[in-house]
Amino acid sequence: MASGLDTLIRLGAGLPLALQCDHFYFLRHGQTARNVARIFQAVDEPLNDTGLAQARRAAGLLAREPLAGVVCSDALRARQTAELVAAPHGLQPVATEALRERNFGDLIGTSSAEIDWDCAPENGETLAQFMQRKQGALMSVLDRPGPVLVVAHGGSLFALAAMLGVAVDMPLLANAHPLRIERRGPTWGIEALSPATPDRSPMPGDGAAIA
Repeated sequence: MASGLDTLIRLGAGLPLALQCDHFYFLRHGQTARNVARIFQAVDEPLNDTGLAQARRAAGLLAREPLAGVVCSDALRARQTAELVAAPHGLQPVATEALRERNFGDLIGTSSAEIDWDCAPENGETLAQFMQRKQGALMSVLDRPGPVLVVAHGGSLFALAAMLGVAVDMPLLANAHPLRIERRGPTWGIEALSPATPDRSPMPGDGAAIA
């Protein structure tokens, strides 16, 4: 498992999400070539053929859900995924820079196989800065009339789960794997809409399972 997650979880616990909604949906973008190669990605990295197929499968699953809106990261891979899943609902995704993955600065283009969330990359974001940005972004998008689907990144899911006090199992981090997140009394829970398929399954410790 990637290092620094204990720090991420601790920071998230100090940045709780006070949400009015009782449920919403989350979808990590489909696979990219740099996911497979375990490389830190720039915002213009597109989906590969597998990623496009994954997004189409996710669209089929989410077509059965009563989505009121789709909000996504403005990174290309997230926008491509969001457009495919929004189409059956006749919705236009709203893209926002605030939902981007953490900016790893000068590490972009290098190996993410041993990702360390505690790092402070040159010309990038610290973990604390990333978590503060994510809290603001998530509070804003989840304040929309729901149910809302958030299409973003693995790091966003880690941050979201930490802020809600929910554990994230590795299968939930798979590419284009639709999740329903709902309030269960005083706590929250995450449920997959279907089991992860083999080409969605992340590898423990793999930076590809994060960004």
